[in-house]
Order: sequence, then structure tokens, then C-alpha cells
Amino acid sequence: MISGEQGYVIDASALLAYLQGEPGSNVVGEALVFGGVVTAVNYAEVLSRLSDAGEDVDRAHRRMTETGLIGDLVEILSLTETGAVALARLRRLTRSHGLSLGDRACLAAAIQLQAPVLTADRGWDLLDLPVDIRQIRG
Repeated sequence: MISGEQGYVIDASALLAYLQGEPGSNVVGEALVFGGVVTAVNYAEVLSRLSDAGEDVDRAHRRMTETGLIGDLVEILSLTETGAVALARLRRLTRSHGLSLGDRACLAAAIQLQAPVLTADRGWDLLDLPVDIRQIRG
């Protein structure tokens, strides 16, 4: 597992930015040197978005594992019972900010692992949570 500057929890928006060469992809690439995790919920979101863009889900997953992005640089973090409770606990704290289930999964993992989180989503810095949120698009 990761801790502090040893690695990052990567939100779906940040991983998608990296995969698609969008603004902020360089920040994610530099962070991957330290390794990271993406929750299974967020990984499903990434694969779903790639599918929406016309990419075959199985092919996308295979490409990311064969290149070492998933498995070597980024670990998939399964949702456990404890994680599900922590994720649900965040609902009340984040509801007024419109955070999705995936957003809350990412934040719950970052809190649990005491690791900084990378995201392209705006407004997370307004949340009063015990987590270091790093916006990849300055």
C-alpha cells in the first residue's frame, strides 16, 4: 500500500487525463513514479468512459495491464466492507458538492491510506476532509 509521497490515490478523472493526453497528464505521469492506487469503482468508471469513446472494454483493460500501467504502476484497490462504510459516511459530508459514488470511493480510499489524491475535478479543495487533494490542472 501507499503512504504520503510513496504514492497517490488516483481519481478516474486524473487517470483518464493521463490516458488521453489531456491537460494535467504530465502531473499524473510524474506522480506515477511513486506508484499509486485506483479504486475498483474508479477503474470501472475509466473503462466505462473509454467504452463511451468507442474503445472495447476488454481491449482497453488488456492494453493497460500489458503496458504495466495497471498492475505495476497502479494497483486496483478492491472495495471492502470497511471501505463501503467509509464511502457511505462521506455521502452526507459531500452531498451538497454533488460528488458521485466514484468521487467518494476515491476520497474514502485516500483517507484510509493517508495518501494524497490526484484529480481533475474542481471544487474538491472546498471539502472539509482529512485528505490532501491535488488538482492536476493547477
